[in-house]
Amino acid sequence: MGRLAGKVAIVTGAASGIGRASALAFAREGANVVAVDRDALALGETAMAIGEAGGNVLAHPADVGDEDEVRRYVALAQETFGGLDIVYANAGVSGGLTPLLEQTAELWTEVLRVNLIGPFLAIKHAAPVMAARAGGSIVLTASVAGLRASAGGSAYASSKAGVISLAQTAAHALTGTGVRVNAICPGLIETGMTKPMFDHARAKGTDGKIGQLNPLKRAGVPEEIAAMALFLASDESSYVNGQAFAVDGGLSSSHPFTQPWR
Repeated sequence: MGRLAGKVAIVTGAASGIGRASALAFAREGANVVAVDRDALALGETAMAIGEAGGNVLAHPADVGDEDEVRRYVALAQETFGGLDIVYANAGVSGGLTPLLEQTAELWTEVLRVNLIGPFLAIKHAAPVMAARAGGSIVLTASVAGLRASAGGSAYASSKAGVISLAQTAAHALTGTGVRVNAICPGLIETGMTKPMFDHARAKGTDGKIGQLNPLKRAGVPEEIAAMALFLASDESSYVNGQAFAVDGGLSSSHPFTQPWR
């Protein structure tokens, strides 16, 4: 039997990158998956891949920062598959790399709406359903940018620091319910969000330098984040709660430094 056999899971941001890899991994391990993203076309490709692999999936286009739409995707999970055990609130936007003093309040509002309010709404509407079933697992995508500066733009980094705090505060707010809340802090992963950077490096012939600041000397791939999400979603992590895990090749284990000459 799979590690998530018989469970019902929602994965947001499932149209590509980490979300798609996680939706595929959850389905492969036996979960019934509700795949959510606002990109309906790419979301359909995710659902097709899951179906072709023999998994059970419902693709539902939605804006994760809209409370009515969050309420709807939680209800759909129950109506379609009979309950809800896992939510991976992964959807996010980068906000770009506009210098801090040139950013607008509108930019910050949108980044926070998707990256932080979206996960909050997922918790708000999913946790009571899980609590009524004696527990469940909620996983949030934060970032190493939420741990230290210089891994993302100011709005993005601030939103992800908020996600880390949300995992901690929500875990305590749900004391006694059996619902666990944890966060993953990915490092440099090649996804649709980071594609322009990877493409630029390859065009310049400097792609060998990608990930050079971490001890593994490479970037990560979505499947490596999905593996952590799968662990946190499964009963294998039943005593793990209120934590934020860096999956970054070791990047956040050290302060920045200059390599010694040799």
